[in-house]
Order: sequence, then C-alpha cells, then structure tokens
Amino acid sequence: MFRNILVHIPSERLVRPVIDVAVALTIARRSHLDAVAIGYEAMGNAGLMVEGGGAAVAAVMGADLERARERANAAIAVFEIEAKLAKIAYGIRTFAAIPAEAGKTISALARLYDMTIVLQPDPSKASYDNEIPQQILFNSGGPMLMVPYIHKGPLDAHHVGIAWDGSRLAARALRDAMPFLMGANAVTVIAVNEEAGDASSDQLAAHLGRRGIAARVQRLTTDRGAVQGAILSIAAESSMGLLVMGGYGHSRLQERILGGVTRSMFDCMTVPVLMSH
Repeated sequence: MFRNILVHIPSERLVRPVIDVAVALTIARRSHLDAVAIGYEAMGNAGLMVEGGGAAVAAVMGADLERARERANAAIAVFEIEAKLAKIAYGIRTFAAIPAEAGKTISALARLYDMTIVLQPDPSKASYDNEIPQQILFNSGGPMLMVPYIHKGPLDAHHVGIAWDGSRLAARALRDAMPFLMGANAVTVIAVNEEAGDASSDQLAAHLGRRGIAARVQRLTTDRGAVQGAILSIAAESSMGLLVMGGYGHSRLQERILGGVTRSMFDCMTVPVLMSH
C-alpha cells in the first residue's frame, strides 16, 4: 500500500516536481517518506595529475568531494523545509559519489521501499541526475513513479491508464499499481496493436472487475514508432493523471538499455508514469 516511499531529490536539476508529488502522496497514503540526494564527484579525478604531487592531488579531490556534498545538502534542505511544513514522517540522506557508483548505490537503497519517485530525465540539460531513473527502473526490483519535469502540484490519480500488451512486465506494473487502481474513479486499459492471446485487454478488464475496479478498454492501431505518442494522446484526451506500464529494456554487452517505447516515454512523457521492470 505504499507505506514506505523513497524519493530521489536531484542535486543538479529542478526539485519542485518530485517534492510536490512525494509529499502530497505521503500525506494521502499516510506513509513514511525518505529522501535521498546525491552530489556527483568529477569522474576525471581518478587519473588526475597535479603539479605538487600526492598532496596537491588529495587537495583537489577533497575540494571536489566537498562541493559534491554541498550540492546534495542544498537539494535535501529544500525537501526538508516542505516535509516539516507538511508534518509528515520522513528521513533524509545525502552522499557524494562518482556517477558510475551513484546509480548502484541508490538502486540498492530503493530495494527496501514500496515505491521510488524520480524526476523525468531532460535530454536538453546535461546532468548525471538524468541517469538515475534508468538505474532504479532496472536494478531496484520495485515500481518507479516518474514525474515529468514540467509537472506542477500533487499527483492526480483519479483517472488511471494502463498500457497493456499482455506481457510479464505489463502484468508486473499492473500489480505494483494496484493501490492506485483501487482508489481511482476511472480506469482505462489502453491496448495498442493488440493481437489475440490468453491475456487480452477484455480479460484484464474482467479480472479488474473481480477486484471491484470498473475498467473500460480503449483499442487503437498505429505504426510501431508511434505507440508512445498514441498512448499519451489518449491520456491527454481522457484527462488521465497517471499511466501504468512495463519498463522494457535489453542488454548490450554489460549495459542495460531502454526499449523503444520506454525510451520514448522517458523522453516525452506528459503525465506521471508508474513503471516496473
């Protein structure tokens, strides 16, 4: 029931969208909210050569570490002001790390929580904060609520859309989103280019009905490259406040990369999206 929530507070980007959603959701769910902010150390320090030898190198690295901690502390301070005003149960944590380790650390931390809230990456702004959502999606083992960087105010989950293709990942996201679905006034199952199968959108609607969730099905056919746009168009036309979908990816050597529709949603989302992998 989302009683234990984690929110990532960016140290290099806007913090207001995720703070507003996280605090309001914590109040509504009577949850505990922990916030974590990361200050990023320069990756080039490992091979740093500075005139003056080891002492000079240590001084440069120490100064960079201190700046990273200051950025994390500044971000978490904004969150703490809002948390205190809202009188919620909360905790805070900050740490400094090189980008390669930051994702691993926060993903491991997220495994302890019912859900993790993150800010949508902004490809127009270079920031290591942009890498955190993908790391959490693939490595946390739990649902991730991604908030658009253009979002304002709390989460409106009165009308929830489910992007359904009958896959394991879609089913995982559906189960993870059940607290939202149970509390929604309207639920729409969005089936794009649906083929006949044992887990059809009609069967899903019947399954939800047994849980007391009245869901309607909306089907459409579109080009493969336009799936994400079609889903967001339905969401906008129906005034949906939350989308639920599986987070797809595939391996490339030792790296996990996003699938096509998931990547497009990361880049161009207009409503909050709950994803599970």
